[in-house]
Amino acid sequence: MTMEEKLPVVSDNLGHYLAQINRYPILSPEEEFVLAARYKETEDVEIAHRLITANLRFVVKVALEYKGYGLKLLDIIQEGNIGLMVALKKFDPHKGYRFISYAIWWIRAYIQNFIIKSWSLVKMGTTQIQKKLFYKMGKIKGLAHEEHQEEKIEELAQELNVRGSDIEEMQKRFAGRDLSLDAKLDLDQGTTFLDLLPDLSPDQENLLGEREEDEVLKDEVEAALGDLSERERFIVRHRIMADDPLTLQELGDQFDISRERIRQIEGEALRKLKVKLAGAAGTELTWGMA
Repeated sequence: MTMEEKLPVVSDNLGHYLAQINRYPILSPEEEFVLAARYKETEDVEIAHRLITANLRFVVKVALEYKGYGLKLLDIIQEGNIGLMVALKKFDPHKGYRFISYAIWWIRAYIQNFIIKSWSLVKMGTTQIQKKLFYKMGKIKGLAHEEHQEEKIEELAQELNVRGSDIEEMQKRFAGRDLSLDAKLDLDQGTTFLDLLPDLSPDQENLLGEREEDEVLKDEVEAALGDLSERERFIVRHRIMADDPLTLQELGDQFDISRERIRQIEGEALRKLKVKLAGAAGTELTWGMA
């Protein structure tokens, strides 16, 4: 039986699911470290089950932050659970932090990707820039009522490090939707749909998490580089990753091959890296040279 098959079923009855997962005890730091270290060595399904079930309630807590997107909470929880399982496969207990501190970023990534694929408004935002602008939709919609709108658009563009034309395009998309993001909801007096969107502005916890996420990505990249040949690895490091990259001609001279052959090797190496890193949630490679 797989780990997924052993987990409590996320049914249509939230109360029943919560009762199920609350039966599982939370692990102490010491218990968690021992189990996580054993799992890293053995990938034992029973050990994985103990680590995952002890943290299912935290997935629910994260999922509740996204209940305002108009999707079923239980579907969001299910997607968060997938992120939790992915995190366990990548978690290294020897780095000194708790499993949930690491897993929280995978949980959020899977939930956010689920929302992006599922919610009609977010479907319109498929690029990284559009996703960034979606999460700032309150500011963008507010620009419609501002005097000196062009000036305000440029200010916001500088703040978000995007082009003014990107903001104008997203404004048009928001304006064309049937859903009013400022419509009052029945939850309480004066609450709007926008009020339910999570605040993605960085706080200290988020900044710490981003640093941890960067370390994870570095580890992923280093592991992927290990699958390349020595020549491919050298070209990627000195052509793509270096602050002062070598030219095709310089690399061709070094290996006594043509500039075109260097370009071919570079392209093949990047293709291998992209395939290797495709499983890293939220990772989008944009490497490439003109």
